[in-house]
Amino acid sequence: MTKQNTKSRKWTPAELMVTAAAREIADGEVVFVGMRLPLLGFLLAKSTHAPDAVGVYELGIVRDTLAPEPILTMGDLPNLYRAQWLADTADAMALLQQGSVDISFIGGAQVDRFGNLNTSYIGGVENITTRLPGSGGACDLACLAKRHIIIMSHEKRRFVPRVDYITSPGYGDGGNWRQQVGLPRGGPSTVITTLGILRFDSDSREMALSSVHPGITADMVAENTGWPLHISADLSQTPEPSDEELVMLRRFDPQGYWTGRKS
Repeated sequence: MTKQNTKSRKWTPAELMVTAAAREIADGEVVFVGMRLPLLGFLLAKSTHAPDAVGVYELGIVRDTLAPEPILTMGDLPNLYRAQWLADTADAMALLQQGSVDISFIGGAQVDRFGNLNTSYIGGVENITTRLPGSGGACDLACLAKRHIIIMSHEKRRFVPRVDYITSPGYGDGGNWRQQVGLPRGGPSTVITTLGILRFDSDSREMALSSVHPGITADMVAENTGWPLHISADLSQTPEPSDEELVMLRRFDPQGYWTGRKS
């Protein structure tokens, strides 16, 4: 992969990804909040343009206000303080089943052109070369949230024509596959990577490059994708994090633990 020259930039690539993730959250939406970058993305959205967003955490925590102090994980004590609801994982998953969750964030070891994710096996069930962590709650998120966003590193070995195993379904073989197999709602809406942002065609359901990050070209993204990548006719450049967004983001990750920023 071609290296980016980021020495003169005031943000890290991870901070750009978090900012892009935050911008996908609309005010008032119910967000199933994951760990690491998705956690920061929710906090950033809620502290800027989406103050009425509600966070549902896998442990069973529901918050409609920001935690009073920075947190590294969803189970940190400040995240429990004056939460709207302290329940358990079964209750959090029940909100998914009821269709109450607008947006979730997931990642994987492999993704294909239709947004199917693999976190189970490399090589497939019949020829396993590497065992991966498995689904956890990712399959539920991919099936039951109204939409989900994929966040992952953009490498050719990860962006493959067909995943070795579908752990978390995207659009299957494309088109109306989700409806055919009985999935009640949802599907991936956006893929945020280390190189750019991809979105899905409304008919074919195949992903296409929507924007490239500063310093990245469409050719660089195509070179790191394992199939002939469609490029959007209105390809743009991902907006850089604003000063306000960086100030708020660094409030939540003051040591740069998740975003790779040296304090």
